[in-house]
Amino acid sequence: MFNFLKSNPSKKLRKQYDIKLEQAMLAQRKGDIKSYSMLTAEAEQIWKEIETLEENSS
Repeated sequence: MFNFLKSNPSKKLRKQYDIKLEQAMLAQRKGDIKSYSMLTAEAEQIWKEIETLEENSS
């Protein structure tokens, strides 16, 4: 009945994912390839969490 009041966990993860990708882009522009690769790996991990959440909710 009040499903619209429940928070969406994938929405929060998507925001974190976008932030990580932006941080990775900025690190790449600065020439810091090590940080870029670490941030990209973290973003991929967040994306996997998003995919599992969305699969379970369907």
